[in-house]
Amino acid sequence: MKLKILIFLLAFFAFKLAEAKLFPTQLTCEYLKNSPLVDVPHPRLAWINIAELGERGQQQTAFQIRVATSASALENPDMWDSGKVKSDQSTRVEYNGKTLMSRQECWWQVRVWDREDKTSDWSQPVMWRMGLLQATDWKAEWIGAPWQGEEALSKQGNTNTTLAQLPPPAPLFRKEFVIQKTIAKAVAYVTGLGYFELYVNGEKVGDDVLVPNQTNYGKRPGLVDAGLPLKDDFCEYRVMYLAYDVTKMIRNGANVVGSILGNGFYNPSKSWAEGYGSPRFLGQVHITYTDGTEDVIVSDQTWKASKSAILMDMVYYGEHYDARLEQPGWCSPGFDDSAWQSVVKRKAPEGKLVTQTSESDKVTLRILPRSIEKTKEGNYKVDFGVEISGRLRLNHISGPAGQKIEIKYLCNTYSGDNSYICKGGGDESYASRFNWFVFSAVEILNWPGELKPEDITAEAVNTDVEESAKFETSNSLFNDINKAWKRSQLDNMHGGIASDCPHRERSAYTGDGQVSCVTVMHNFDAKSFYFKWIKDILGAQDAETGYVPNGAPWQPGCGGGVAWGAAICIMPWEFYLHYGALDELKDNYEGMKGYIRYMQTWVDQDGIMFSQRPGKDGNPLQWFNLGEWVAPGKTVPDNLVHTFYFWRCADLTAKAANALNKPDEAKFYAGMAEKTKQAFHKKFFDAQNGTYGAGGGNILALKMGVPADQYPRVIASLRADIKANDGHLDTGIFGTQFFFEVLSENGMHDLAYEALNKRTMPSFGYGLAQGATTTWEQWDGKNSQNHPMFGGGLVWFYRKLAGMNADPDQPGYRHIIFKPQPVADISYVTYSNNTALGEAGITWKNEDGKFLMDITVPAGSKATVFVPSGDISSLKESSYPIKQSKGVHLVSTGKDTIVLDVESGKYQFEVNK
Repeated sequence: MKLKILIFLLAFFAFKLAEAKLFPTQLTCEYLKNSPLVDVPHPRLAWINIAELGERGQQQTAFQIRVATSASALENPDMWDSGKVKSDQSTRVEYNGKTLMSRQECWWQVRVWDREDKTSDWSQPVMWRMGLLQATDWKAEWIGAPWQGEEALSKQGNTNTTLAQLPPPAPLFRKEFVIQKTIAKAVAYVTGLGYFELYVNGEKVGDDVLVPNQTNYGKRPGLVDAGLPLKDDFCEYRVMYLAYDVTKMIRNGANVVGSILGNGFYNPSKSWAEGYGSPRFLGQVHITYTDGTEDVIVSDQTWKASKSAILMDMVYYGEHYDARLEQPGWCSPGFDDSAWQSVVKRKAPEGKLVTQTSESDKVTLRILPRSIEKTKEGNYKVDFGVEISGRLRLNHISGPAGQKIEIKYLCNTYSGDNSYICKGGGDESYASRFNWFVFSAVEILNWPGELKPEDITAEAVNTDVEESAKFETSNSLFNDINKAWKRSQLDNMHGGIASDCPHRERSAYTGDGQVSCVTVMHNFDAKSFYFKWIKDILGAQDAETGYVPNGAPWQPGCGGGVAWGAAICIMPWEFYLHYGALDELKDNYEGMKGYIRYMQTWVDQDGIMFSQRPGKDGNPLQWFNLGEWVAPGKTVPDNLVHTFYFWRCADLTAKAANALNKPDEAKFYAGMAEKTKQAFHKKFFDAQNGTYGAGGGNILALKMGVPADQYPRVIASLRADIKANDGHLDTGIFGTQFFFEVLSENGMHDLAYEALNKRTMPSFGYGLAQGATTTWEQWDGKNSQNHPMFGGGLVWFYRKLAGMNADPDQPGYRHIIFKPQPVADISYVTYSNNTALGEAGITWKNEDGKFLMDITVPAGSKATVFVPSGDISSLKESSYPIKQSKGVHLVSTGKDTIVLDVESGKYQFEVNK
């Protein structure tokens, strides 16, 4: 017996020794998890390798992927077995198996080999689903309500709408069908414009809201008459569709599939928004039986339509609901639809049908009342403590039929009206379907009885991007600033785009987007979000001229200028730097070159760019040619900002060309960038006063790099500007993006800290001191108080104060540069983010004359660590002298800094200050 036990233990330990100390997790397809729907012929797969606790220097040396038509078939895969592939690649690995077919389920898993060539277990299997790959796969017809025409609503022009001015009620559609066989699988492929909800047998399908994602759906008849000289001739139009597995919802016998449609941005009726047409629906349900046969239920003219209880839904005006008009059981078998009308066929939008490539909007947060106060008028004021974009959910409504409850959303900017009319009978509930509102508090008018906390909930609604990072310091103001910006950013993420503000304009401004994207990527897993939105921007480009409009999807109200269109060069580069996706540069490279071609048309003989794009009258139109935006005082000239962004786009395009192995083009655009930089210095440097100007001139010049002989005077000038402003910044959205980092990079880290630590105007702290829970459009609080664009400058928290930086030469955090810049007033800082390779992070502390620093480097990555001390003799790692520390290599020592190279793993450094 003892011998058997010994043999067993030896075998067990031999097996454990043979196991890899690395394991693949968090599998995604096309940046999406949870059974995504994709329509590319070679989907890109990714995973994150987690090293065994205590491991250092661990990395993937090979992988094997297997794909099958079912999870049970993976052991003998019938679609693809990559075999052992010697590679450290774990992102954007192309499927290379059998040709993929429409509607195919693809189950996959991966295993990896570690640095000792030991094999991991197979990952848990996950699935992706193929979309309808050919136009002929769509058998369904676009359908609409017979009481509406093809055209979009005319613009209302103001918010003072009455019931007589409102659009028709939201339509209900239904189709009854009979199942007489045993179902193996049922999948619905659906979309509706502007928004839709899908129902099967009386139940809503899924938890998505406000779908599909917003795009340029097609050509708009009124766009050419919108008062702007912009042709409706974009590169690409798209309509996104989704898939839902409804197998468990369909049963033998009678069944019903139905939908409710909202107007959304397809039919917005607003002075600065142009509509596409009336609401319409497209869908088909593929039902596969166990005998191998199939039925397809398609949207066509056999469907029936009726008006719903949603009297009005408009993204800029709100929603009104009359529960007396509800039709119980409308989407269940046996309902009498004899009074319903037949639907009508609608024109298909010009947009190509594509799978939705970003996460959907969902209810992402539920907030209970912080306080409920009854006013002297008998209304109820309810405070939720934080400003969100979303909706109010009313529960346990018990009022007489016809009683109208009004919801006033309390915010400094109007975001729509909302009301509910009781049907009577007690215990009713309601939340708007096809709109969101912006509020931190509400006033409830005409509530029946006493309003109790359990009767009311605030629901935040936004695109479901996952928060991937943690940032915290001993400075509570910095924590609050970061929190407020994140709330503002989420409030502005709807439909796979980021808006400027979530209430007034709700438009996808590209200038705001490019400024903020780097901060978003430092806080959220936004890969699928930007993959989709950058496609929108590229698709909105004018193929002939290369012009990129101020918003994408484009609306006539999107004002901007050169820095807005520059998003086509900046956002793909930031995506590549942060996520390591070379294909993002490849996909957008021609668009980057096209925008530079457009910019060149406004460059004069001296190399200065000054865009003067004309309006319909032939004169320059201000809202097409903006420079800096909402600076607190005197700002820089427009042509300075235009030239800076011409340089920046040329510089990033040169870097993109280099990454794409296009040396001749890299040289060409690098030369263009250098020539522009020299022209900038010649034009805008005031030699007499040694400055490029306050309001951001010196900041932008230093970002470019100023000549060595001018540098001391520019630094002195910038210091004088900040002193004159009592330590405050003086920049608009573009200067603010670089303000704090430029200071820290040029010996003024203390001034960067002081400016961010201010609580007086202009500063982030000023808004918080006034009670703000989101970031403002203007430093003084005028206009919108929910704009995330100034957040571009907050990367200082993560890249300078905490000190974690991606290396442009090894993007995607393949090589991390940890270079913290402590300040005496802060005792600790922690920042971590779930990168494309896994969690990376840093925590540092000032403690009893020592500097402590914990570092996390994900498997497959390495790092260079700058320790802010020159006392090499006191430096320890995990309590051991540095020479005894595994995975740590001394690079250099200096008076104030020790430089180390480290392998992947976790490290604890300690050094005397």
